[in-house]
Amino acid sequence: MKFLPLIFIFFFTAGHAQKIQPDTSFSVYSTYIKEKKKRPYISIAQPLTKGNFKTTSNIFYANTPTGNLSLDVVYPKHSKHLLPAVLFVFGGGWRSGNRSQNIPLAQKMAQNGYVAITTDYRLSTHAQFPAAVFDLKNTIRWIKANAKKFNIDTNKIIITGFSAGGQLAALVGTTNNDEQFEKEKINRHSSTVQAVIDVDGVLAFDHPESSEVSTDPNRKSVAAIWLGSELKDNPDLWHNASALNHANQHTVPMLFINSSTPRFHAGRDDLIAKVKPFGIYTEVHTLLDTPHPFWLFNPWLEQVSSLMINFLDQQFKNQAAVQLK
Repeated sequence: MKFLPLIFIFFFTAGHAQKIQPDTSFSVYSTYIKEKKKRPYISIAQPLTKGNFKTTSNIFYANTPTGNLSLDVVYPKHSKHLLPAVLFVFGGGWRSGNRSQNIPLAQKMAQNGYVAITTDYRLSTHAQFPAAVFDLKNTIRWIKANAKKFNIDTNKIIITGFSAGGQLAALVGTTNNDEQFEKEKINRHSSTVQAVIDVDGVLAFDHPESSEVSTDPNRKSVAAIWLGSELKDNPDLWHNASALNHANQHTVPMLFINSSTPRFHAGRDDLIAKVKPFGIYTEVHTLLDTPHPFWLFNPWLEQVSSLMINFLDQQFKNQAAVQLK
């Protein structure tokens, strides 16, 4: 099998290169080794080496107090129409992972008539909530500022995330025009999105189904590290970081793709019930007998990409995206 490259992250502060060792608490390969013992048929979903798409990599989009942030754009080779854009948010407990994890799915999107963007955001190793939310909203602003270059329809921006990235995607999508999250702007463009795809990301931290509170008094949970406080010490903070508590009549259509483990979709059903009276479209697919990071592996990559594309085609059926195969 092929091994994924080891990625080192460099940040620049005060004009000097500062190497921050990546947190490796989550990696695709270590998860593969663990899950293969239970499911010997799985394999890591690898990026395509060629296809009907182009890739522009390592584009700087923002400077933060802890360094530069970059993104990659994967887009169809040929299109005469403006296309929807899909922003991918990787997972890893808000402290680990990297944007390369989503390249295989981004390539699937590009081959089906969507522009896909994989992005960096600040992790809890060097910035706490809501820094990551500011970064993702700035990525959306960058997308809109560079729409002409990549043939993007700025009225059709979708954010999708996985695990911790799913939590972030849902929070971004339920806080359109919320001033408390509209800080550190890199330009004057709007950060609004028109749809959300949440893949196994929690919708509420302070929820009976959630297990984000550590049961070990000597050990903080990854959520507490990212939020900078335990739930008992600052419940309002945990409440504010939960998409469920921001959902209202302005919430955009949402697709949920889940494993069968309830804790990874804590608050989902409550959110759906909350927006249903407003006629907001939601869709749920639960993939049985799947490991939590199923989207990173075969045989589930094709199923996840198909569910995403079907949802997006339905929501943006008036757009002229033609499948490019």
